[in-house]
Amino acid sequence: MLARIKHNSKEYKIDLSKPLDISIPLRGNESNVSAWNLDPPKIEPHKEEGFIGKVSEGASVNFNDISFNPHAHGTHTECLGHITEETYSINRQLSDYFFLAEVVTIAPEKYQNDFVVSKKQIQYAIGNKKCEALIIRTLPNIKEKLSRKYSDTNPPYLLEEAAQYLVDREINHLLIDLPSIDREKDNGALLAHRAFWQVEGKMRTRATITEFIFVNNSIKDGTYILNLQLAPMENDASPSRPVIFKPIKS
Repeated sequence: MLARIKHNSKEYKIDLSKPLDISIPLRGNESNVSAWNLDPPKIEPHKEEGFIGKVSEGASVNFNDISFNPHAHGTHTECLGHITEETYSINRQLSDYFFLAEVVTIAPEKYQNDFVVSKKQIQYAIGNKKCEALIIRTLPNIKEKLSRKYSDTNPPYLLEEAAQYLVDREINHLLIDLPSIDREKDNGALLAHRAFWQVEGKMRTRATITEFIFVNNSIKDGTYILNLQLAPMENDASPSRPVIFKPIKS
């Protein structure tokens, strides 16, 4: 089924039957991706006296309890409520769901004792292209990202100048295949988060950050239409399912 999406004065045609899912599914076991030293998520039958919510155990339905943390256990989209004293809910801050997006691949570069994504790298990757959302795939891009344990590994992150550059380019939605856009242990500085949401100035209340995505190597760099889907949770962050579509050339 074909659909037409308008961005500014330009119209894009996409085939809704050919979605490219760039999310990581949530699993209730050790194989689930994780960060921040949290235990794996749990998906298990609800139990109470005389009842186990599992058909194979005699129940009429499967009735699972699920316990997880959006930030630590998979693809999630967050708003500035993640770092502000005032409450902001992603369910209220994100009200549009289709965006013109650019997929770029970047190999984090050495910076002091870390590996980072820099402003210069993003400048080179984007060029003069205009987009509302930027999707960053980092190298090496291997399937182990779907189940990697990131805790205490100091994974790559964005420099503050890179986040500020996205603001300057009016990119409102950042998606990346890392557990955070900031350094794992930075004493709470959160420089990239604070810059992207402009916490010290006119706050960008409609801007979002999506972390823990996975962009398969079969997906080429270039322009896409992003459909950013999320669970309607009144929280600073929600599990999400970003799906992209390659525009059809007329």
